[in-house]
Amino acid sequence: MPSRGGIGDFGPAAYSFAGYLASAKQSLWQVLPLGPLGFGNSPYSSTSAFAGNPLLISLERLADRGWIDHAQLNALPDGIEPVDYQHIFTRKTPLVFEAAHNFLRSAPASARSRFDRFCQENRWWLDDFVLFDSLRAQFHLESWNRWPRELAHREPAALEKKRSELHDDLQARSVVQFFFSEQWQALRAHCAQHSIRMVGDIAIFVNFDSADVWTHPDLFRLDANREPEVVAGVPPDFFSKTGQHWGNPLYRWDVMRAQGYSWWIDRLRWATHNFDYVRLDHFRGFAQFWEIPAHEETAVNGRWVDGPKDDLFHRLRDALGGLPFFAEDLGYITPDVHALRERLSIPGMAVLQFGFGDQGSHTHLPHTFTPEKVVYTGTHDNDTILGWWESGASEDERRHAGTYLGLCDDGMNWAMIRCAINSVASLCVVPLQDVLGLGSEARMNVPSKPEGNWRWRFRAEMLRPELAGKLTALAEVADRLPQPVSQIVNEEWAA
Repeated sequence: MPSRGGIGDFGPAAYSFAGYLASAKQSLWQVLPLGPLGFGNSPYSSTSAFAGNPLLISLERLADRGWIDHAQLNALPDGIEPVDYQHIFTRKTPLVFEAAHNFLRSAPASARSRFDRFCQENRWWLDDFVLFDSLRAQFHLESWNRWPRELAHREPAALEKKRSELHDDLQARSVVQFFFSEQWQALRAHCAQHSIRMVGDIAIFVNFDSADVWTHPDLFRLDANREPEVVAGVPPDFFSKTGQHWGNPLYRWDVMRAQGYSWWIDRLRWATHNFDYVRLDHFRGFAQFWEIPAHEETAVNGRWVDGPKDDLFHRLRDALGGLPFFAEDLGYITPDVHALRERLSIPGMAVLQFGFGDQGSHTHLPHTFTPEKVVYTGTHDNDTILGWWESGASEDERRHAGTYLGLCDDGMNWAMIRCAINSVASLCVVPLQDVLGLGSEARMNVPSKPEGNWRWRFRAEMLRPELAGKLTALAEVADRLPQPVSQIVNEEWAA
């Protein structure tokens, strides 16, 4: 978003974007994971499966509430340069915490009551997260297993001592999470009023340096020193000849099963509280996951190991009353993974950009679709359509795409968008870069590239009325016009 402070947030630019989506008769807005950033500033490498990213909090909305002075925002960048994470961590974060301290000093009774209620309702994850977050700052972002042993191993006396010493900081960090929650739910309520449903994205694995692993070491494959024994990734594939070595610790599924999968139920109940639909990243890991010895530097020398399969999802359905999910089932997918997804009646994904290779890739093309499919032109891991078309596609792919899509006088991006929207897939998602017709300079992420990702931002003037008109016409002819969202709007959030 072209927001103040060097990064997009839940402020005016987000509401303007929602207005643009409404004008274009769009009914979905999919976002990347919203957790606090960890290694590489990747939203898929978060320090918590439950907390929100403070960088997404709007300073303008904090100033409107009186928690910070509007004049302090004037020195912040107002441009749309690519995100400079180090810069915004040092410039924006202190202002968010200043607002939190001001809130604690002077919040009126109504706001304080909402904060107290938020803390009470979320104590099950909030207390451990803010302590982890505070300790991580105190130890200069050192991984938790490098902290003093009594803290790394969560000795009760040591934790209580730190809770007392850090009381004021823990309160402020709780307020920051309260700010995040209120602003996100306000934006979601605003979108619901315009018949726009929010789509979330839940990574299957969590970061080792996270509150979740520190708080629940028994749920992860750690050794006696609380170092990972094995880690997650995927074998060599389309994106990388050495595979993807994610480094996330793997779960002790036997322990989780014995506990009734309570951690997973909490996690996905929380996701359904925040989103209308949820994309489950790396769905194949629930059937089988790629286990890599922790000492390996690449993902080549791993092995497939069985996951929890149906058992987990039966427990989730019983606990949640349904499964409002769809599966990211891309990459090397074996028949048992498709069978699992079909037994659970969870839609899968197709990505048009993958569909123009050999015959085996044609499952990504609409003539193979059923309504139990969510179609994308590309994802955050792909190049943009025009970037792919101009430099990434092979000669055969270009020929096949031209044959399949036919004339595209307004660009290959619009040929693919029309193809996706007019398919029978139940949902259709198009990256904004493809609507805007941008090239490789606007790519969001290059898998296995450790630095320089997640930085792209758009300019407000790019959202031209004629593009909204084209999207509206396609939504109308394809019977994809927005339907009302059944959601009670919280007036306190919307205020």
